[in-house]
Amino acid sequence: MRGAHREHISNNRGEVLRVLIIEDEPRIVEFIKEGLEQEGHEVYSESDGRAGLAAALSENHDAIILDVMLPLMDGFAVCRELRDRDVSTPIIMLTARDDISDRVEGLNTGADDYLTKPFAFEELLARIGAVTRRNKAGEANAIKIADLEIDLDRHVVSRRGQVIELTPKEFNLLEYLVLNKNIALSRMRILESVWGFDFAAETNVVDVYIRYLRQKLDEGFEPKIIKTVRGVGYMAGE
Repeated sequence: MRGAHREHISNNRGEVLRVLIIEDEPRIVEFIKEGLEQEGHEVYSESDGRAGLAAALSENHDAIILDVMLPLMDGFAVCRELRDRDVSTPIIMLTARDDISDRVEGLNTGADDYLTKPFAFEELLARIGAVTRRNKAGEANAIKIADLEIDLDRHVVSRRGQVIELTPKEFNLLEYLVLNKNIALSRMRILESVWGFDFAAETNVVDVYIRYLRQKLDEGFEPKIIKTVRGVGYMAGE
């Protein structure tokens, strides 16, 4: 984790977020807490799974940062219990291992995102912004980026009032990119999130569908929505 220099990044919504950290390593809690408080957010923390679950159930939060390896009750069990009790607060899981089985289990228990330790604070902040935007977008059932509008209920996409026909998979890919606006997403991350985990890593299906989206969304329009991030993958942004 990088803590020596921290660039100020707004959450893009001008809101004060209530964030619950459930993590048993004090240095990580302090690292995240200091950064979020500098951004103007309210931060609460618990150091074991049972106390974290109780805090998540008793108070409303905008986001939960949840470690996998916790005393008394692990992060997977906490996440599963929260979802079983219909708590829809966005959850970002922290894992010490970049193991696909951990990521699959975390997502299957209801986590919205995951982050592998060690991580940069800027990436965590961007992911918090993405999952909270996604949660608000789910309430509004609509997403907008620049002059592109996406109606989540009707699966209708338009740009400057012009309806753009997308296949179901193109729509899913666009939705994922826009909900993670301004976050550079690797091809593997996109593949896992949009297509699932049964695709081989060497497949070029992501590049193919990105090309389809660019042809439909960006040709003849400015600004370009779909951007290539050299050495990483793709990103949606204005």
